[in-house]
Amino acid sequence: MRKNNILRAAKTSLFALVIITMAAMPLVFTACGGSQQTEDHSGHAAVVTAKGNLRLATTTSTKDSGLLTEIIPDFEKKSGWTVEVISVGSGEAMKLGENGEADVLLVHSPAAEKTFVDGGHADATGRLDVMYNDYVIIGSKKDSAGVKSAAPSDAMAALKTISGKRAAFISRGDNSGTHSKELSIWKSAGIDPKGDWYVVAGSGMGAVITMTDEKLAYTLADRATWLSYSAKTDLEIVSEKDPSGILNNQYGVICVNPDKNASVQHGGAVEFQKWITSADTQKLIGQFGVAQFGDPLFTPNAR
Repeated sequence: MRKNNILRAAKTSLFALVIITMAAMPLVFTACGGSQQTEDHSGHAAVVTAKGNLRLATTTSTKDSGLLTEIIPDFEKKSGWTVEVISVGSGEAMKLGENGEADVLLVHSPAAEKTFVDGGHADATGRLDVMYNDYVIIGSKKDSAGVKSAAPSDAMAALKTISGKRAAFISRGDNSGTHSKELSIWKSAGIDPKGDWYVVAGSGMGAVITMTDEKLAYTLADRATWLSYSAKTDLEIVSEKDPSGILNNQYGVICVNPDKNASVQHGGAVEFQKWITSADTQKLIGQFGVAQFGDPLFTPNAR
């Protein structure tokens, strides 16, 4: 009798150990990095499988403004992809896409984006609008060329004034969307900027703003990056809100064509494109900057 009781107790203990082990198995796999937990719309925990690395080539303004730092964790949590942000000028970002060195692009150079899509470098969806802001012309508070009084809301007149006074102007010079916009305004103003006063930096927006501050110069900047850096400088806006629309700054998202590059993570790119144009993410974009600056740094406009 006593022997039977001992056997019965041993079986019960073994059964309990098996149950505990099975219950712990998901925790072991999660700890090994195979999955992560998030919540679905009902508030229940949902397991998201880790999918690997997704390469996002984007303009420096989306990084320097702090936008991507704010919103990318939401995508990573929901999708399981880990985003590698490659922050370069829009032209360089599209070149990375052409070479299969990026999976998805977030850029702001509409003419170059059209060329990219027309050249067959995008997938079948092509390019989608994401958000917009605008450009501003900034300069030292001393405003040596008198731009603020001469052309407070006329971009072409502002550049004519700077050129006429041969006041120092710092150009991105990096084939970025901002650089392309700057060159288009000079062209519209009928000016070919040359000389010691015109400095080609070959740098991102944040670095150019810092250089402009150091040299008591002028430059063209997207408003989001300017607002993020403004408190660190003695610069101010000298010309903005041109009613002609010449200072408008539209951003788009493009999935790279997987048929041209086998290394492209097309599934992840499509997930990113759907996420950034979704209602929830558009709301996140529209809220970014409001607490600090009173207004959003970007206005969402995905259709």
